Amino acid sequence: MSAEWDEEYDLIVVGSGGGGMAAALTAVDCGLSVLVVEKGTRFGGTTALSGGGIWIPNNPTLRAKGHDDSRVSIRRYLDLLTRGRVPAARLDAYVDNGPAVMELLGRSKWMRFFWTKGYADYHPELEGGRPLGRSIEAVPFDTRELGDDERFQRPNNMKGPLGLWITSKDYHDLAMAKRTWRGRWASVVAAWRVSSNVIRRRHMATGGRALVARLRMALKDAGVPLRLRTSMTELVVGDGGPDAGRVIGIVAERRGEKGSQEPTRTVRLRARKGVLLATGGFDHNPEMRAKYLPEGGRDDYSMGARENTGDGILVGERLGAALDLMDDAWWMPAVRHPAGATIPLVSERCIPPSIIVSAEGRRFSNESSPYVNFVHDQLAGGHVPAWFVMDAKARARYPFAQILPGMPIPQKFYDQGLAFRADTLAELAGKIGVPPEALTATVERFNGFARSGKDEDFGRGDGAYDRYYGDPTLKNPNIDVIDRAPFYAFRIEAGDLGTKGGLVCDEHSRVLREDGSVIQGLYATGNTSASVMGNEYAGPGATIGPSIVFGYIAARHAAGVTGAAGATE
Repeated sequence: MSAEWDEEYDLIVVGSGGGGMAAALTAVDCGLSVLVVEKGTRFGGTTALSGGGIWIPNNPTLRAKGHDDSRVSIRRYLDLLTRGRVPAARLDAYVDNGPAVMELLGRSKWMRFFWTKGYADYHPELEGGRPLGRSIEAVPFDTRELGDDERFQRPNNMKGPLGLWITSKDYHDLAMAKRTWRGRWASVVAAWRVSSNVIRRRHMATGGRALVARLRMALKDAGVPLRLRTSMTELVVGDGGPDAGRVIGIVAERRGEKGSQEPTRTVRLRARKGVLLATGGFDHNPEMRAKYLPEGGRDDYSMGARENTGDGILVGERLGAALDLMDDAWWMPAVRHPAGATIPLVSERCIPPSIIVSAEGRRFSNESSPYVNFVHDQLAGGHVPAWFVMDAKARARYPFAQILPGMPIPQKFYDQGLAFRADTLAELAGKIGVPPEALTATVERFNGFARSGKDEDFGRGDGAYDRYYGDPTLKNPNIDVIDRAPFYAFRIEAGDLGTKGGLVCDEHSRVLREDGSVIQGLYATGNTSASVMGNEYAGPGATIGPSIVFGYIAARHAAGVTGAAGATE
């Protein structure tokens, strides 16, 4: 080994989210040596914080359920969704390689998944969209299996009290615990899980935590080293010979564990075949948010991993990489918790006796629409903040922002101006600063729609996605009259699950310059790259799915293998 390098590998993966770990497993399958480095003190990235859905059509889990897709149908859906914003070759690569990477992962005894049946594609009304959905999720996992690595797994907000664990399917049912027999049965199952966990002392993880725990176990079986507290600071480019102009490694700062006497040291890591950037987006970089994101979306209400500060995008840009989609994000309407956390509003926007209004007291979008589309409308109209208005029925029947049905809203929400309560709509309007007559008229119009079952303004409840989290006991699962005092309003921010823009890549995940030429030896996936979804969102897991697929593609290309059929270059 050359004296200028501390260690050498064929492939270096920067980032330990789903895409980075899937790429590492692919590299080993292709016979490469690989190292995963992670900036944080915990592994898993934003994947671990997520619901853990994976949107990859025609994957083995779906096929086992008889849920086969024609390639024509999938491509038609993606073409209509992305509207020419994404190169056809990238879409082809995603569709053609998706099943293969899931088959590869499935060869590990740890990688087990189930279909979230009924969780619709986000635009099932488009040709090729599926009302029953294409999303799969990792089977819940007892993280005691991780051994010493358990303490290094990133936590998320999915863990319930007393060890209660729920999947996204469980949450769908539990949200209706006050309304349906299925919801009541889900409550019984939840109580049994709590009792079972106390007895068996299990540490059950679901969603994104289950996915990254399973990936970590597969990495351990494959002998892939994972280095935490290792921050990439620059890419190393060859300056002569066959490596001239090629990315051949990274420089990183390696920190000791908290409380240890080990000093921070600089390391140079050689990558003979290439470097894959899987460092996430620029979620928590205030300068980049101010530079690129639209007004109303620049404040940091991101739910991405705290370490996501645009590192991969910035080092790529310094080498002349092209950028795209930098003004967009995986938007998510959100409520700020008094303690400072950001709470996403997914199912809450389907609460029937509720609306979301602008500062003018008017509705401006279908509240139950896919969250990215809702916030696009919110930003386009300058409706930041917006106001979530509901009545006493809503509070009695449905969970909201981690507050269980029937439970009082914590006083700190009121103290910090995040929530308001009043006996009349006019009084509530005065408290939140919107015209009382406008809010009253908006609610009256909405109540007329609720009685007829048809939202004539925005079509709320017309689509399969809208109805998934709705109340099936109502004529229209997504709308009901707002008429029972007291009335409540919550301040709604333009949050996000991470930024969407990044390095422009080709169908092989290679990073491209502005002139379309390839930066040899440099690959990117996940939110470090410009999204294959363009400005849209295909369905649950359309962030993690592409990250895994393009990580797989990158590792195979670095090994000299291209194409879903496995032809060598």
